[in-house]
Amino acid sequence: MASHLNPYLTFDGNAREAMEFYHSIFGGDLKVNTFGEFGAPDPSIADKVMHAMLTTSQGYVLMASDTAPGMGTFTPGDTMTVSLSGDPGEGLEDVWEKLADGATIKLPFEKQMWGDLYGQLVDKYGVPWMIDVVAPQ
Repeated sequence: MASHLNPYLTFDGNAREAMEFYHSIFGGDLKVNTFGEFGAPDPSIADKVMHAMLTTSQGYVLMASDTAPGMGTFTPGDTMTVSLSGDPGEGLEDVWEKLADGATIKLPFEKQMWGDLYGQLVDKYGVPWMIDVVAPQ
């Protein structure tokens, strides 16, 4: 997997509906995973979208999730993040360290329950980022 830089949208409980709408417009392959599928213990979010990804034949990639407890407050207008993902050894660990200088760390860059090395921050310019180093399969 080569590194990818993509928009990542956040929704207030209707991420599946929104992503199905975008899928109807752009076509392609839509994958949706819920918090419950990843073992989240809170039954109130089990059916909410933890991660959705639409990949189109034109090369567009759009990702999304619902806002879950602890992920912050849903504020319309503040619902987009830059997502950078790739394989180990592509330098994403260094990117995290550089972006973290002067940033507000929202989620430490560490191994997550799905196996990836992942973190979230808001850089010193106010831009939210997600960095995901995909675990080898």
